[in-house]
Amino acid sequence: MELMTKYQYTYFIKPFLIKENKYDKYLLKLLKDKNCKLKVFEKERDLNIYSYFLQNVRDYFFPTFNYDKEKVKKLEQIDNEMKAVIISKLHCNIFEYTLGKEIQGKIDDKNCIYFSINKIEIICLDTGICFLVIKTTLENSNYLSEVLDFNYKFKDINSEFYKLKAFNNIKIQTDKFGSMKDLSNFINEIIGVKDSFSNNKDMDIYDKRFFTYSYVCIDQNYWNESSKFEQLQDEFYKFSKVHSKSYNSSTNIESMEEDIGYPQTIDKWEYARFGFTKQSGSLFSSNIDFRNYTTLLYEYEHEYLYTLIISLYQRIYLKKISSGFKGKKDISSARKSFTKFTEEVWFGEITNSETGSLLHTSWKKVFELDETYAEIKNKYDIIYKQLGINGHNIANRIIFAALIVSLALNVVNLIMLMKIM
Repeated sequence: MELMTKYQYTYFIKPFLIKENKYDKYLLKLLKDKNCKLKVFEKERDLNIYSYFLQNVRDYFFPTFNYDKEKVKKLEQIDNEMKAVIISKLHCNIFEYTLGKEIQGKIDDKNCIYFSINKIEIICLDTGICFLVIKTTLENSNYLSEVLDFNYKFKDINSEFYKLKAFNNIKIQTDKFGSMKDLSNFINEIIGVKDSFSNNKDMDIYDKRFFTYSYVCIDQNYWNESSKFEQLQDEFYKFSKVHSKSYNSSTNIESMEEDIGYPQTIDKWEYARFGFTKQSGSLFSSNIDFRNYTTLLYEYEHEYLYTLIISLYQRIYLKKISSGFKGKKDISSARKSFTKFTEEVWFGEITNSETGSLLHTSWKKVFELDETYAEIKNKYDIIYKQLGINGHNIANRIIFAALIVSLALNVVNLIMLMKIM
C-alpha cells in the first residue's frame, strides 16, 4: 500500500566532540563565520521553550534567557575574540547557520528525490560535546516511500558507509552545494575535522552516522475511524527504525515486539504514535486530527526536539565519563567529571509538561541512562575502595618502616650510653 503524506520533515542530528582545551577557539571559529549567528533566547519570543523547561534546565541549556536587552546589546558590540571568551564560560551556546537562497524548479527527473535544507543549528556545550542539527524537507513529494528511502540514505552521508550506498538519485535544492559530496565536506568543516578541533580519540557512538528525528503526517484516508493503526504497523516500524521502503518487516506485532530493536512507542493520542530507538526518534500521525499538523507539529520540532537533545547529551556525557576510567591514575579526573555531571546535568525532571515528562522518561529508558549512571558509580566505588585498601597498605608499610628506624636509633643510643657509662 503506497501511503500519501500531507506534511513531513526530518532533523538529522550529528553528535561530535571538540577538544576541551580548544573549545573557546572553536566558538571563535563559528563567530567569525559570516553565515553563523549566536542564538539569543528571549522570554517573549521563545515563551513556549521558556515555560516548558524548568529553571535549572533553562539556566544550563538556554543561559541567554537571563540576559536583558542591555546585556545582549553589549555582547553584540564587542569583538569576536572577547565574545568567544565570554560565551565559553556558559554551559551551552546555540548557533544558527544560514544557507544561501534555495533554488526551486529543479524537478527534471522523476527518479530523483529532491530535498531542501530549512534550518541548521550548532549546539555547543562546555564539556566539548556538540550537536550539528539539520532540518530537511522533501520537495514535490507526497509518498511515504520516498521519505523512508531519503532518511535511510541521508543518515549515512557522513559515515564510513557513504561509499557503499547510491546517492545519485538524491538532489539537494540549494545553491551552496552542488552535490551530496559537497554537503559532506561542509559537515566535516562545521564539526572541526579540518581544523583539528575534533576529538578523534574519544568515542563516536553512532559511527559517524546521523541520529534521525523525523515527523510525518499521512493522509487521513489511510488512518481514520474505519482504517485502524494496526494496518500501518509495518510502515510505522520501517519509519521508526529508519529502514528503506524495500525492507521486509513482519506485520505480526508479537514477533516484532520480541525483536530487541523494536521501537518503544507512546500512543497517548488516537491518531499519533511516537517511536523511540537508540538511533532515531519519530512521530507518525494522521491529518484526521488537526492538532497533528498544527500545535503537535510545532512542539515536536522545538520543545520535544530539545528534550531529545538533553537526553542525548546525558547519554554521551556518561559515555565520555565512563571512558575516563582507564586506570587508577585517571580516578581523580573521572571523579570530578562524574561529580560535575551529577550536580549539574543529572536532572530528576526537566519539565512540568505531562507529555514532555513522558518523552524524557522514554528517552532515558531507551538510552539506558539509569543503568549507565549506576554502572559508572559502581565502577568508581570499586576503584575507590581498591585505592583505599592500597592506601592503608602503603600507610602501614610506612609506619612499620618508621618503627624499625626508631627501634634502630634507640638501640644505637643505648649502645652509646653503655659505652659512656
